[in-house]
Amino acid sequence: MKKLILILSIILFIIFMNNNEYNVEEDSIRFRVIANSNSAKDIIMKEKVVNELSNMLFDKERTFDETNKNIYSNLKKIENKIDTLFEKNNYNKVYNISYGLNEFPKKEYRGKTYPAGTYKSLVIEIGEAKGNNYFCILYPSLCMLDYKEINESYEKEKTNENKNIEYKFKIVDLFKNMF
Repeated sequence: MKKLILILSIILFIIFMNNNEYNVEEDSIRFRVIANSNSAKDIIMKEKVVNELSNMLFDKERTFDETNKNIYSNLKKIENKIDTLFEKNNYNKVYNISYGLNEFPKKEYRGKTYPAGTYKSLVIEIGEAKGNNYFCILYPSLCMLDYKEINESYEKEKTNENKNIEYKFKIVDLFKNMF
């Protein structure tokens, strides 16, 4: 009997793991920034907006309520950051910030399929919002994983680059050549 339960458990686990359709709980909060278009300038600005907001939105692990409160209390600050960023980059586009229930298309993210639907989310549409978009989930904190992975990858590259650098001092070379 124990073997049968174990075998059934393993089979159910395998079926569950192979199911790529992720059931997004009601307590999730999505984040999306949509570029004006797919021109290089528009995509770069979209990335700058994401990077500028990263420290504010991804600063630490939070509960649903803390994440929700963090976004609500920082909406004006988000707006000010985008205004400043656009001004510094001479980027004359309008944008729209929406926090609440927003429509999302079906989305592939980190190997999972997220069904289309209406979700609690922070959406920033830049200009005509016809370009590629940045997508992640603020709660549970999947954005944080992306943000950490990008930073860890950058630090690793930086460390590897430094390993290949050979430092020489002219005065040491002169002394070596004298003896």
